[in-house]
Amino acid sequence: MFSSWSDHSKGLFLTAVGGLALTIDIPLIKLANGDVWSILLLRSSATLTAALVAWFVWNLIWRNAPPLIPGKAGLAVAACYGVTSLCFMSAVFYTSTANLVFLVAFNTVFATVLSWVFLRERPRNQTLAAMVIMIVAIAIIVAEGFTAGGWFGNLLALGAALSIAGAIVLSRKSGADMGFTPLVAVVLPMSIGGFMVLQNGLVAEAPLWIILDGLIVIPIAFFLLATGPKYLSGPEVAMFYLLETVLAPLWVWMIFSEVPTIYSVVGGSLLVVTLICHSLWQLRENRKPRSAQTLGQPA
Repeated sequence: MFSSWSDHSKGLFLTAVGGLALTIDIPLIKLANGDVWSILLLRSSATLTAALVAWFVWNLIWRNAPPLIPGKAGLAVAACYGVTSLCFMSAVFYTSTANLVFLVAFNTVFATVLSWVFLRERPRNQTLAAMVIMIVAIAIIVAEGFTAGGWFGNLLALGAALSIAGAIVLSRKSGADMGFTPLVAVVLPMSIGGFMVLQNGLVAEAPLWIILDGLIVIPIAFFLLATGPKYLSGPEVAMFYLLETVLAPLWVWMIFSEVPTIYSVVGGSLLVVTLICHSLWQLRENRKPRSAQTLGQPA
């Protein structure tokens, strides 16, 4: 049945599942209860192991696994994902969590601009409107805790958002299958985390949780999200990264009894409804007969 879907429908399904899987990341990190470098080392090591095993088994059985890093474009995409991890983890120490969440969420805006400039993919007015509503929703979520923070930390958060957008647009431009690329890109943060752990020791009270995260959750999430640009425009893929902003606090509330604020509930509801409406609209548009669609209409 999946083979009968349009490319756009496949893309929406893959990125939606990937975005949902990514929302489990933060709860598993909290359950591990360790320091940032230990968590980074354990998660990255487990992710790399899972990626290499999956790639080997895929080649052994079907012999058609996509390359781990497809050429120069793959190296550029891997570098972007590596920079994303480093910027994000470092920003945690230099700015407030609210600032970090809000600024990283701007990857949707960066992806739209980069796609427009470099790929000539002008977003539809409906996509632009959905992005504006999503930005407002995220502003509502962090309104209560948004503080000035440090300039360096804010720049790191913007760097993370820009590098995510860069990875999405480069993947879209190349047209290559980048499913494994973000998984092997963890070599960079893993190396830095390993160096820091050698200096300070491994600190993780429940390491099995973060190993589970690295072995299963992160590979599924990033494989699917990295495959999305093969079927969807950059802005559309970037939207599904926002699911973590909304749903991760909900899982944390259920597991750790950290009650979300009214701002989180209102903003999160607005974000989810907008994402669902936009996806349903895109599905309807792509089910129309090709002749009924305007020639040259942007994706």
